[in-house]
Amino acid sequence: MITSRETTQPFITRDGSTIRELMHPARHGCQNQSLADAVVAPGKRTLLHKHSLSEEIYYILAGCGEVRLGDKCYPVKVGDSICIPPGIPHNIKNTGNEALIFLCCCSPAYSHDDTRLLDE
Repeated sequence: MITSRETTQPFITRDGSTIRELMHPARHGCQNQSLADAVVAPGKRTLLHKHSLSEEIYYILAGCGEVRLGDKCYPVKVGDSICIPPGIPHNIKNTGNEALIFLCCCSPAYSHDDTRLLDE
């Protein structure tokens, strides 16, 4: 299966990011993971959340920001990879003047039901 970003419709996830699911078991040929690109506008951030089952890997394609993992925050920039184990509270904030764009790989695949929003 081959997909194209240009023909994939974006939607908003429970954490507030806008994503395009490039590969997902519910719609594509993969079985155990999902791949999406996510966009966070300048000055915005995703809601603090965690996943009980999914491990996530983010790969920063454009922009810069700050990722929160548990109680610590880390600056991120183009070329950085972030591993987010299941159960770790996290969010990402755009600290720059352009869109923060990153790939998000989830295993098992992303599910709204596996996304628990947390109070900040």
